[in-house]
Amino acid sequence: MARSIDYGNLMHRAMRSLIQSVLADVGKNGLPGAHHFFITFDTTHPEVEMADWLKARYPAEMTIVIQHWFENLTVTDEGFTITLNFGNQPEPMVIPFDAVRTFVDPSVEFGLRFESHAEDEDDEDDEDDDPPPQHDAEVVSLDKFRKQ
Repeated sequence: MARSIDYGNLMHRAMRSLIQSVLADVGKNGLPGAHHFFITFDTTHPEVEMADWLKARYPAEMTIVIQHWFENLTVTDEGFTITLNFGNQPEPMVIPFDAVRTFVDPSVEFGLRFESHAEDEDDEDDEDDDPPPQHDAEVVSLDKFRKQ
C-alpha cells in the first residue's frame, strides 16, 4: 500500500492550533484593539455543552460573537469554555475545536472554514473502527459576516 501525505488533515490541525493560540492569548490578555471573533460551531457535536434552551434554538449550528462581553475563556488542547451573555443571562458553553466550522476576525479580514467530509456508509461489515471524518480548512469570504 502506497503511503501519501494527508495535506487536508495536516491543514486542519494547523488551523485548529492557530485558533487555540489566538483564543488562549485572548483568555489571558483580553482582546487587543478592534479584534473580535465570529465562531460558528456544530451544536450537534457530542462534546458541545450549552444550555438546553440554546440547543433548542440552534439545533444544527450556532454563531457566537466574542467581542464586548465574555467571561471565563479557558482554552485546552481539545477546545474552549466561555461564558457569554444572552439577553442579560450569562450562559457557560463548552466548544470542542472539532465542532468549529468557521472562525472569522472581521477587524483584519481573516477567516477560516472547516468542512467535514464524512465518508459514505458501507454496507459491508467492518470489524475495524471507522476512521474519523476528514476535515479540510480554507480561508472564507467575509461577506457573510458584514453588516448590511
